[in-house]
Amino acid sequence: MNHAHILHASLGCLLTLNHTLCVFILASLSVLSHANHTEVAPEPVTNSVGSPGNAKEKLALEDLRAFVKAFNHIRSAYVEEVDDSTLLKNAVKGMLSELDPHSNYLEPRHFQDLQETSTGEFGGLGLEVGMEDNFIKVISPIDDTPAKKAGIKTGDLIISIDNQPIKGLDLGEAVKKMRGPKGSEITLSVVRQGVPQPIEFTLIRDIISVVSVRSEMLSQDYLYIRIAQFQGKTGIDLKELLATRKQQQSINGIILDLRNNPGGILQSAVEVTDAFIEQGLIVYTEGRIAHSARSYFASNTDVSYDEPLIVLINGGSASASEIVAGALQDHQRALILGTTSFGKGSVQTVIPLSELHGIKLTTARYFTPHGRSIQAQGIDPDIIVEPATITKIDTGKKYTEANLQGHLTNKNLADDENIDNPLNVDSSNNSVLTDDNQLYEALNILKGLHILSLENK
Repeated sequence: MNHAHILHASLGCLLTLNHTLCVFILASLSVLSHANHTEVAPEPVTNSVGSPGNAKEKLALEDLRAFVKAFNHIRSAYVEEVDDSTLLKNAVKGMLSELDPHSNYLEPRHFQDLQETSTGEFGGLGLEVGMEDNFIKVISPIDDTPAKKAGIKTGDLIISIDNQPIKGLDLGEAVKKMRGPKGSEITLSVVRQGVPQPIEFTLIRDIISVVSVRSEMLSQDYLYIRIAQFQGKTGIDLKELLATRKQQQSINGIILDLRNNPGGILQSAVEVTDAFIEQGLIVYTEGRIAHSARSYFASNTDVSYDEPLIVLINGGSASASEIVAGALQDHQRALILGTTSFGKGSVQTVIPLSELHGIKLTTARYFTPHGRSIQAQGIDPDIIVEPATITKIDTGKKYTEANLQGHLTNKNLADDENIDNPLNVDSSNNSVLTDDNQLYEALNILKGLHILSLENK
């Protein structure tokens, strides 16, 4: 079989059996790599029904010829010998790395990492990361992990690991360097916007057990729910939590905190949204392959929770978090507060190439119910509240009518309420005020929404 026939067979695979394209072409290239360098005039390219190929197909043929030439030169002339398997694997890595930051080659360990992340327990530092300009960008530190406790923030660029520069490494290799046994030490150097010099962090690796859903009651029966990551049981856990809290006490409003939530499983995001709306479209996806066009609708057969709802987002809220925030915003079910989200509006599919290797490929974009694409834009909050440090001003002792000697009592108050001590100030929210101004603002707005809901009944 000459060069042209082999390339025609490869191109026919492209036209008819996309899923076997990589395997077939790589097998063809292996044959070509052992052939001589005789130039063969290209024959007319035919598709699966025998019609002449178009100019685009002929261009692909020439590109394949160029690839084979490069492959042969590298394997025969590079200063050190490189085996064919490594060269071909690197070729696949190169194709994926030039597509988008979320498409990549999966070594055997990465299959395991994906499974561990979806179940919520894995070893490491507790960072959700991506690639940007050949550096590792922190999408989000995960709650209660070494990275979060050390002070690593969303948007930080990791430039070295244990004093070794990481520029040029692919994402999988960098993540592998950050993994390690519990108790082992690692040093990260990061560049942070607004800080002139790199910041160095020394962390101790730990087993990362991500609690997907946690909650607490704020003042006056307001429920705070934090979702750190969308795992397989997140939707079920949320609905069970809401049912239990409702049985225990009345709830005047809910704050759903999705800040620094890097996303996770799409179906879990649908189930979380489903807890708060009764019907309607939640999200839909569009892509080139047949199975990429899907729509997800609310199908809540249980009680939908209709209390006033505020969703907190920020630049670390990505993917599944944006699906939830965008759907609730489009349905006018929640008030979105915080800062613009990360803007990851794409869907990745894991495609096995063998029992040990595979690729993670971006196959679709997702859209909110109103048709908004979040890709590279994010969800804009209804109310922008930048993170800030707020200090309460102590105005000293407060004097009112009740402090005046001989003041008249209020007949509508019980005797114990007429005690001359009006200086008891509720300080239950002081820590929220000083530590988390976004949550504090959300709570104040939620109280106002609750009052308005009572007036409208």
